[in-house]
Parts: sequence; structure tokens; C-alpha cells
Amino acid sequence: MKVALLQHTPEPEQTVALAARLCYSHVDIEALQEKISRADIKKFLDKIMSLGHHSVLEHASFTFGIEGISRVTSHQLVRHRVASFSQQSQRYVSHKESFAVVVPPSIAKDPASKALFEEQVAALHKAYATLVEAGVLAEDARYLLPNATETKIIVTMNARELRHFFAIRCCERAQWEIREMALEMLKVVQPVAPTVFKDCGPGCLTGPCPEGAMCCGKTAEVRAFFQGLAAE
Repeated sequence: MKVALLQHTPEPEQTVALAARLCYSHVDIEALQEKISRADIKKFLDKIMSLGHHSVLEHASFTFGIEGISRVTSHQLVRHRVASFSQQSQRYVSHKESFAVVVPPSIAKDPASKALFEEQVAALHKAYATLVEAGVLAEDARYLLPNATETKIIVTMNARELRHFFAIRCCERAQWEIREMALEMLKVVQPVAPTVFKDCGPGCLTGPCPEGAMCCGKTAEVRAFFQGLAAE
């Protein structure tokens, strides 16, 4: 898996602070910009965040390039509807030569399970290639491709949606692959907007575990891990 931050709003925290200050000021935007440039943005953003004034976070956006994830994970990812996605097409990109797959750790660690998995993937690829060679369109042959097939996707989310995404997908109860991806996304945005994302992670970081009876039981360890991550 590879996660890269491709683009983001220039000076994201200054942009968020400007939007927040505008809500409470009668002066014009140019004067506000000058005022914000001299202010302690971190202190101001801390106050705004503590008040729950999160709508201003929508003015900062972040674009990620993600490779080497499975279709299992991309299907989960696109359920986050306050975002934009561009994904590698299985209709126009043929996998006739080969297609890479993601092997779950629970399968990879057991030789017999791994052998069975690889055998089935090889059989599916052979059938796929045979269909394409017979003139079947890639858009139809793709019906054979498994959920394990690797894909590439570009994702854009604003800071407010990212915080929501991290709260859900960094949780120990989240599926392992999307949790790993969410953690990598968090690692690349925290240095760019450290105040906005300083307390990001699963919901248990700032309150009781939202999973209730389904809690992983590792709240203390999880909090320690993400506090250490924010401090790096």
C-alpha cells in the first residue's frame, strides 16, 4: 500500500482561521487577512475546535494518491460521500497480462490457506485472459476479477470530513486494510495541519468508546498510540 498527499489547500490552517474569524468580525476580508497573519493561529484554532465550530474546516481540502489497496477497501472508501474519487477503471484498463492482489494477513500467515488463495487467483486470471483473447471486452471479462484485485484511487476530502473519516476508520473495530490506509492518510496530513488534526483518530480518544458493547477493550493502548503519533 502506498499513500501520498498530492495536493492541499495552501496554508490550510490560516484559511480555516480566516473563515472562522470572519464569522465573528465586522471588518473586511483584507483587514482580517492581515490580522490573522499576526495572530496566534494555533491558539485561535484550539478555541474554535473546542467550541465545535467545525464547519469552517470545510474550507481546507486534501488530495491523496492511494495505490495497492484492494477493491474490498475501495468499496468501503467510496461510502464516504462527502468526498471526490477517481479510480482506476477495470473497464478500460485490461488485466490480461496479470493483476496484482492484496492477500489478507490471516491468509498469508497460513501456508495451506495461502496456497489455496493463490491457486484460485491464478485460475481466475487464466480464465480472464482467455476471455479477453477470445474477444470478450475487458468490461465484461472483469466480472471474474476478485475483490482482492489491487486498485489505484485519487481521493479528495475536506478537513471536516477527514476528521469524521479518521474517527470511524482508525478504530480497532474497522476492517484491517482500510484502518491501515486511514492511519497512513493521518500520518501525511498531521504535519501539514497539526492543530486541525492533532486529536484525530478513533472516537475513543476524546470520550468513551462509541462502539459500546463492541469495544475492542484496548482504549488505553489506542489513546497512547495516537497521542504519540500526534507528538512526532
